Amino acid sequence: MDYLQELKLILREKDMPFFTDEELQYFYNKYNNDIKKTAYYCLIAKSEDTTLQISGLSLADTSEYFLRLASQYRPSNSGVLKNG
Repeated sequence: MDYLQELKLILREKDMPFFTDEELQYFYNKYNNDIKKTAYYCLIAKSEDTTLQISGLSLADTSEYFLRLASQYRPSNSGVLKNG
């Protein structure tokens, strides 16, 4: 599985398309070919309020769902702090 397929799987693109292949390539390059970092920032972008209401039809907001997914890929600072 290549990085683009893996990103699409992580981002649930099959079920809820949001990004083009070109956009995913751009973000992958922007975040130094780091799939976890790319997934985190793409999931944050995808978590924007997605409530939709049209003539009595209402679709649920999926922002919390994507924020929960993003939390799995949140970058952490694991460096060593030096005293003085």
